[in-house]
Amino acid sequence: MDPELEAFIPLFPRLDLSDPVAARAELAASAGLRPAPDTTGLEIEDRTVPAAPEVPVRIYRPDQAQGAVIWLHGGGGVFGDLDSEHSQAVRMAAGSGAVVISVGYRLAPEHPFPAAHDDAYAVLVWVAEHAAELGVDPERIAVGGHSMGAGLAAGTALRARDEQGPAICFQLLNQPMLDDRQETWSQRTFTDTPWMTRDRLAAAWRHYLGARPATRYAAPARADDLSGLPPAHVATAEFDPLRDEAIEYALRLLRAGVPVELHQWPGTFHGSQALPAEVSQRQIAELVAALRRGLAG
Repeated sequence: MDPELEAFIPLFPRLDLSDPVAARAELAASAGLRPAPDTTGLEIEDRTVPAAPEVPVRIYRPDQAQGAVIWLHGGGGVFGDLDSEHSQAVRMAAGSGAVVISVGYRLAPEHPFPAAHDDAYAVLVWVAEHAAELGVDPERIAVGGHSMGAGLAAGTALRARDEQGPAICFQLLNQPMLDDRQETWSQRTFTDTPWMTRDRLAAAWRHYLGARPATRYAAPARADDLSGLPPAHVATAEFDPLRDEAIEYALRLLRAGVPVELHQWPGTFHGSQALPAEVSQRQIAELVAALRRGLAG
């Protein structure tokens, strides 16, 4: 493991996903300790997307932006919100020059699947329909996210393809959570890795799915056909239970004829891109650059 990252491990909160409300409060408290990001050059606006129910979004608009990304935060579908994702959204917008639409989707277990998925798709439709108002080129709309957010992005791309919905030009999938079955080598081997463990992921999937069976929109690894999907950038961390399902998804996209860039980061673990370490800065810089390339076509 990268020694600079290893030094942060004792500082991580010990999340207990059997009590999602307490976990959210603990994470919100730790997020509040971070320094505020530099928002110079960004216009930031909170909006509500009309849907049933309405979906809160926070829009980050750089000067002379054209393309946009619908950005979905991580948290296993159980925690995370617009405020916890603020720093990441600022960095994505400032670095890529894209309009970032950060989505405050509904959380499980109070709102199990398909609530978050429906929220993400409603925002995609809204952005496409209001592209002119938002100052966005309707042919340059991407979806992206981290962890469960990346899984939501992949599921949104599948639904848009299946329903002939809004055109998506690019998928940015950082350490995506894609497969509820947890059968890969990394899922069976990395049972107690930093931040995200196999047991925490199992609890997150239980909350997220509720009483429903997993579908390809909930767990995109279950999709039989990945053809016709947008080009993708997939990033994985070495010591992450999610690593192998993401790599396999990238390979399946390639076999289906979808252009893919895959980067496996050695010495890293799930969520390490959020830390103030040198490798973390490189991880973020690559995500930003990948988004810029993806929107440029």
